[in-house]
Amino acid sequence: MNEKPMGQRWRRWGMFAIANILMGLASCGPSASPPSNTPTPETTTSPETTAPTIPTIVALTSISADIVHTLAADSLVGIPGSPLLANDPRFAGLTTVSSGRTEPDLEKIVALKPNLVIGAAGFHDKTLERLTDLEINVLSVDIKGWDSLKTMTQSLATQLNADPTPLIERYDACLAKADASGPTAIVLASREPLLSPNSESWAGDFLQKFNIQNLTADLPGQSEFQGYITLSPEKILELNPQQLLFIDAGGGLDEEIAQLKTDPFWSQLTAVQSDQVYPFNYHGLINPGSVQSIEQACDSLG
Repeated sequence: MNEKPMGQRWRRWGMFAIANILMGLASCGPSASPPSNTPTPETTTSPETTAPTIPTIVALTSISADIVHTLAADSLVGIPGSPLLANDPRFAGLTTVSSGRTEPDLEKIVALKPNLVIGAAGFHDKTLERLTDLEINVLSVDIKGWDSLKTMTQSLATQLNADPTPLIERYDACLAKADASGPTAIVLASREPLLSPNSESWAGDFLQKFNIQNLTADLPGQSEFQGYITLSPEKILELNPQQLLFIDAGGGLDEEIAQLKTDPFWSQLTAVQSDQVYPFNYHGLINPGSVQSIEQACDSLG
């Protein structure tokens, strides 16, 4: 088989995947940072009654928008331009304050008069800093694992005076699908370069929670993406995983995965020889994306 066209397809997929990783990994980090000037519900007093003012929140990430909407739908007034939200009728009618890789629209955010704006640490820093200068409360979140996801959910529930129990129960039900022991595996977030998550990433923590032996969890190495390392083909052959998990960033992988068995390099791997090669959605395993995408990743891993 002519290998050059296949290599070109992998390169195109790899470049597309890296572009998505640049956008998405910023929302995955070790913990949820405390909000700047943490908002508290305001009250309006009249001679007849005292009623709490509903907090208004603008979310700059799809996962924070989903969590806020699930906790207190009426509080969410602004969302990012994510396909996960655009295709979900729950978010119809809400103001979209960002699109693609462009910075969020500051004027749109300010016009919504939010009590709180939630952004991703490392990705929305400039926007959050400008909003702080305008005396708008901000929360910089860094979700790098299940513990930080729960912490953020509980923190937002406290601020919204909402019950986090139903969401926490969904997280626990998701993790309950894990097997007692799993196979050895390598996750490839991109093809060129060969990027794989270590233990300091959302994907790495996800695999650990499902008792899947991530062969790159503790490997030394580095890349420009925090929580990911660059592998060489020789290293992958040396590790020889039982499973290969390829991340589909939107370009489609079925045809490429079908051709792995005829490729001189990939066909040497046990995972390829035993047909244990699986495509995974970018949202869920690499970037949390939404509660539903996380649950779908649980179903696939379990």
